Amino acid sequence: MIDLTSAKSISESAEKGSRELDDEGKKKKLSDRQKARRMLLQALYQWEMARAPVNEILAEFLVYYQGKIDRDFFKEVFPQVVANVASLDAMMAPWLDREMSALDPIELSLLRLGLYELEHRIDVPYKVVINEAVELAKVFGATDSHKYINGVLDRASKTLRVLEQRGSGRV
Repeated sequence: MIDLTSAKSISESAEKGSRELDDEGKKKKLSDRQKARRMLLQALYQWEMARAPVNEILAEFLVYYQGKIDRDFFKEVFPQVVANVASLDAMMAPWLDREMSALDPIELSLLRLGLYELEHRIDVPYKVVINEAVELAKVFGATDSHKYINGVLDRASKTLRVLEQRGSGRV
């Protein structure tokens, strides 16, 4: 069973974190999609650490986080990332410079989320996918994890989004 106290603290932390500092140090409001990605990272991290049933984690986050988020995006992506963990992990292996077991759970969750979006959410530009994952790594990850996330997802995007990159003149 999931500890509802921890769910409440996750919700409170997500609500408090709905503003970040921009490059000039001013607070900027996060979009509903950005808040959903933040919740996705937290839900994927919780799943990675506890392996609780997806439907329990999904319900927990939707019940205890009543803020304005892109709920449809969250409800679609979270179960799909978990359902596709084996294929996402196999896909990411060639782009890693270390064993998957050496990845921090936050890095692993972010890479899975980013790869899922690159492969399945072509409505989201690859630059947005990479940037959002990098920004989440800056907030939740280890000191330089954002650089690692950027490098892996950039390499992945060259394979998964060839046409999009060709259109932007990148390939």
